[in-house]
Amino acid sequence: MNSHHYGLILAGGRGTRFWPRSRKRSAKQVLNVVGRRTLIQATVERLAPLIPPERIWVLTNGYLRDTVVGQLPEVPAGQILAEPAQRNTAPAIGLAAHILQSIDPDAVMGVFPADHVIGRLPGYRAAVRAALKGAEAGKLMVVGIRPRWAETGYGYVEFPRGTQPGGRLPVPVKRFHEKPEMAKARRYLAAGNFYWNSGMFFWRAGVLLDELRRRLPKTATLLAALPPFRDPHFAASLKRSFPLCENISIDFAVMEKAGNVAGIPAGEFGWNDVGSWNAVYELLSHDAHGNAVAPHVLCLDSHDNLVDAGAKMVALLGVSNTIVVDTPDALLVVGRDQAHRVGEVVKAIEKLKREDLL
Repeated sequence: MNSHHYGLILAGGRGTRFWPRSRKRSAKQVLNVVGRRTLIQATVERLAPLIPPERIWVLTNGYLRDTVVGQLPEVPAGQILAEPAQRNTAPAIGLAAHILQSIDPDAVMGVFPADHVIGRLPGYRAAVRAALKGAEAGKLMVVGIRPRWAETGYGYVEFPRGTQPGGRLPVPVKRFHEKPEMAKARRYLAAGNFYWNSGMFFWRAGVLLDELRRRLPKTATLLAALPPFRDPHFAASLKRSFPLCENISIDFAVMEKAGNVAGIPAGEFGWNDVGSWNAVYELLSHDAHGNAVAPHVLCLDSHDNLVDAGAKMVALLGVSNTIVVDTPDALLVVGRDQAHRVGEVVKAIEKLKREDLL
């Protein structure tokens, strides 16, 4: 371990595509979607051999902070912060960099989403080590995931032609690409040098703050004006200042514009961003007919379904490629090929002003 390495876990999202299980006060990152622990618990656990919990920081929201504190007793509660307002990833990461720089001028930070699943930990940790080493040298680092299919839901990182997966040295990033149409995604897959943007970033805190001063001077000025983190007035000052920051992602604000960006073209380590209920289906074990269901769920002439209904008996008859999610106050039934649209249901509920279902 390097005592100057820190981890920032971003855990402020609502996970609307996981409704009805994911709500404002029980969002996806604090749910046990797959495995024995919640997604955020698994994130801290797999980082522990590289970055111990005492050097982990978490940014979440006011609805979730108490739950996150309860789920992560190994992380100091004072390092689990609730953002006063949602302002996307650039201000959130800038805030963490400001805090870490004030605590440790040599701080090198990794940024990790709270809701990913990693199937092969040795490969994952090797990629993180390599990215941290590149960050120590002053580069802005990203981990690229070798695409397994033509995906339109991810951004892409373009490496030089001939880039091979699994390397441990930083490779210059030629360009970031937004989520493509299917035809372009197929070209990316065939080219071999376009990797999925994992959302895992690494840099020296001071290097990132320099970039923010260059790219987002308003936000950088607001963050620089905050008192020291241990100052009793820090929380009140943050509450006033943070909502004034620009609402923009770190990708748009910094990574797509900076000149010293490099990446680790990672080998296969079982990465899944668990972006929808269909992603959960893909991660779970299936019966002989492709159903991901509990033993007490009855499937007659039905195949390739996911049922998440707790201990309730559910009977499927002549049903295929369907997701069923049951909670005490809501039931979701959606085709697997439409699972990415579940967020539209949440927007419709918002228009109905049914806060009890959000």
